[in-house]
Amino acid sequence: MHTFTDALGRSWSLEITVATLKRVRAVAGVDLIEAAGGTLLDRLVADPVLLGDVLYACVKPQADERKITDEDFGRSLAGDAIDLATTALLEEFVAFFPKPRRRVLEQALAKLAGWRAAALSAAEERLNDPALDAAVLAALRQPGRSSGSAPGSAGSTPPG
Repeated sequence: MHTFTDALGRSWSLEITVATLKRVRAVAGVDLIEAAGGTLLDRLVADPVLLGDVLYACVKPQADERKITDEDFGRSLAGDAIDLATTALLEEFVAFFPKPRRRVLEQALAKLAGWRAAALSAAEERLNDPALDAAVLAALRQPGRSSGSAPGSAGSTPPG
């Protein structure tokens, strides 16, 4: 079982079982098994709304006990809570599978984490590159560069 803390400081326990998978299908309309070999993993990481729907379906019994609606739950997923919840969900999902498949999924999850860290590091390096700053500023200073092709407002156009 994995846990995460939402942005309001509430702790949630994730336990993925066959019953959880059925509930996620019914509540969120998502087949979590697709994450083991398809694009669902990318979608969950890239789409916080989809992630929130899946997480809510996973913790729905706890939410019901606490009288927390899906909208209230969604309000508590922001900032670092999204990252914590994503990690807990992915790790719990991997733990659901029997050992042979779990080993492969653990390796895939480790690769994904490494690639994500490398991508963030590369983006930071690029953003901190003085040559990039100089190139952008030089492009902005060039005369005759327009930011759009919209016509002037009707108030400034002489009647014709």
